[in-house]
Amino acid sequence: MSLEPSRVPSVIAETDELLVIDKPAGLIVHSDGRTEEPSVAEWILEKYPALARVGEPWISPQGESVALPGIVHRLDRTTSGILLIAKTPEAYAYVKGEFKARRVEKTYRACVYGHMEENVGRIVAEIMRSKEVPRRWYARSCDENDNRAAITNWSVLQRLTAEGGEAASYLELKPETGRTHQIRVHLASIGHPVLSDHLYAPERPRLLNFTRLALHAYQISLTLGGIKQTFTAPLPADFEAASLNTHDEAHPRFIRTTYADTRATLDCALPGAIIA
Repeated sequence: MSLEPSRVPSVIAETDELLVIDKPAGLIVHSDGRTEEPSVAEWILEKYPALARVGEPWISPQGESVALPGIVHRLDRTTSGILLIAKTPEAYAYVKGEFKARRVEKTYRACVYGHMEENVGRIVAEIMRSKEVPRRWYARSCDENDNRAAITNWSVLQRLTAEGGEAASYLELKPETGRTHQIRVHLASIGHPVLSDHLYAPERPRLLNFTRLALHAYQISLTLGGIKQTFTAPLPADFEAASLNTHDEAHPRFIRTTYADTRATLDCALPGAIIA
């Protein structure tokens, strides 16, 4: 299946062991076993056929074996940004292990509804699966020491006034865990869902001209060959078009903070949580 030019992944970096790509929004990482459409997995097999022997297949609910050539982590279809692809079985095992040990640092950028009351925060809540169709997830408050706890750190980069005077915030997010829909569910649970989230904010207006989920996997850091390396997926055109400002300290709505400023833990069983 051929990809539209706007949905072709771009290569950020490549070695004999690792491929780092920027996935466009709208491109699924791999088949869901129900529909036929272009995917990152198919693109990998076309460009790097040797990767067919790297990684482990995913078994769909229908019992279909879906190839995941070198794919060590995933992004939602509507999320853009950085993906790591292992090119050898050894690299696959190593990177998988780094993710499991939580030694991979992930940074996301997102635009959300409303102005955050604080400048930084830390969301601790279990991600639970609902019984609804389409499948959704919801947050349930738990202790940070619970092995089911999902953790998302956030900080405000910019507070915005969008169309019609609607408030919005531009955030940097650093999830410590990697649960399904974690960032989306956590933000919705505290009353600040991601802009244009069709699952967790279906009735909210579209703001800042985002026609897709305003979430971008911006940066990833991990140790390779004993050296910590950081890879960045530049902000896509829709983020740039939203006139987001992360460098101009003279901007009246610009806020620069660090996670050391506060470690506020938020109770995620708040109004606005997605409950099954």
